[in-house]
Amino acid sequence: MDWECCWDKSTVTTSDCPNIGEGEEDLLQSQQRRILEKCCDCDRFKHDLARFRDSGNPLAPVLALINTEYRHQKNQIQSLVSFLDNKTLEVRFLHELGSVLQSSVDLDEVLSVALTAITAGKGFGMNRAFLLLFDRNRNLLYGHLAIGPRNYDEAWQAWNEISTTDMDLQTLAQNFRHKKLTTERAKFQDILKQMTFTLDNSDHIFAKTMDSNQPALIEDAFHHPDVDPELARLLGVDTFLLMPLISRNRRVGLIIADNCITHRRISEEDMRSLETFTFPVAFAIERASLYDRLQVELNRVTEAGKKLKEQQEQIVKMEKMALVGRITSSIAHSIRNPLMIIGGFARSVLKNTPETDPKRDFIESIVGEARQMEGVLDEILSYSDALYPAKDFWNVNQMVTATISETSDRLQALGCEISFVPGESLPAIFIDYKQVAYCLKTMIMSAIDGHKGGRIDIRTYGDGDQVIMHVSDTSVRLSQEDLDRLLVPFSTTLELGSGLGLALCKTILDKQGIAFNIRLLPDTGIDYTISFPTRKEE
Repeated sequence: MDWECCWDKSTVTTSDCPNIGEGEEDLLQSQQRRILEKCCDCDRFKHDLARFRDSGNPLAPVLALINTEYRHQKNQIQSLVSFLDNKTLEVRFLHELGSVLQSSVDLDEVLSVALTAITAGKGFGMNRAFLLLFDRNRNLLYGHLAIGPRNYDEAWQAWNEISTTDMDLQTLAQNFRHKKLTTERAKFQDILKQMTFTLDNSDHIFAKTMDSNQPALIEDAFHHPDVDPELARLLGVDTFLLMPLISRNRRVGLIIADNCITHRRISEEDMRSLETFTFPVAFAIERASLYDRLQVELNRVTEAGKKLKEQQEQIVKMEKMALVGRITSSIAHSIRNPLMIIGGFARSVLKNTPETDPKRDFIESIVGEARQMEGVLDEILSYSDALYPAKDFWNVNQMVTATISETSDRLQALGCEISFVPGESLPAIFIDYKQVAYCLKTMIMSAIDGHKGGRIDIRTYGDGDQVIMHVSDTSVRLSQEDLDRLLVPFSTTLELGSGLGLALCKTILDKQGIAFNIRLLPDTGIDYTISFPTRKEE
């Protein structure tokens, strides 16, 4: 019999078999492979089988049955190969996704990867996804983030961008996080604001889904008995998928996914694939959330530790200062009584001593030295009292004016000029008036003590929630070494004498939490800057 197909030939040419294409030339020499791969599906072979059957040969039905079964098995194998290829891609995708989720503790990064995986064509290929997080304190779900297009034009632009850039899943997620996370949240803000659902209502579809811990495919949502019509209207789709996020029996959130643009049917296989995906996502979100809370608590503990250390240092410092205060106070009180007696008797004798008496100069010297010693004792006692300030709200301009008035006679006697530029509409400052006025008076008197002439400029102004006072003194010339010694109690400089002075001022202001800075002016003089608080400390 003259057969149409070339199955009976050991070797053929390209003209003998029209089914052999370019790149398959090796089939021309292999009869077995040619029969299995080409002949069984060839129309010529089918005609040969029909002619063979018509010839009445008893093997014809058997050969036809074998051919049919072979083609059926071949189709099944091809389907299995396609299925395995898809599953291989899915496993690779889940492996890549799991690697990112397991290594990240940043909540925004986790959410970006998760939602990108749901909506990307290289992932699960859904058009849109909403993430609702669970609030344990209020037992409700609230809209946190969404991703996807709002219309077809936006979807086409996104698909075109993905196809031209050919980015992998991790790159897509990073691109979304850095460039689109904020805009996507803002784009769906109107919907996310309305997505707050309490789980106290056990009849709500979200509550049922979270309680069952199983995904739910909602179809015909506008007529579904368990779906609130308001929810269906808000989503604007008839079919959507609900994926609960549960980590170790703890509720994390809920994902809503749909195909609002393509309207592609969501299959059971899609739902099962997404269900596998939700387990690592729920764990990653919970871990990232816990990490954020841990960072907040760590920062809080670090700040508390820092404050505790400062307070401990302050306590040690105050204990040292209190010891010094007790010693100086004890010494001052022991000296004060005999000094007052000496000064009192000297002043009494001075009143009854004629101007011509040669002893009058000695008596005046005794009176002057006694007065100076009394001033030193007042400073020592003030140093002790400075440990316990009594604070209240005061007007800074009135305090400066009153202090200048108290020192005006001394300033005039030494020919020193003083100017004051008060700030306008300044808030009241929270200070111990007596101590701060003493500090200002000390700065003024230190500037003029032992000098004639010179100038002192004082000005006040507001700076945020503080009031600043500047005192500039141009009457003295000091080195940095002398300035450092001035801030040590009982130190001595050639310019400003000895005693407590500025060291006491610094102690007083530090105890009240008032910043006190001293710097040397470029040419001559000292600049004092005091920053007063306008509110009580908590």
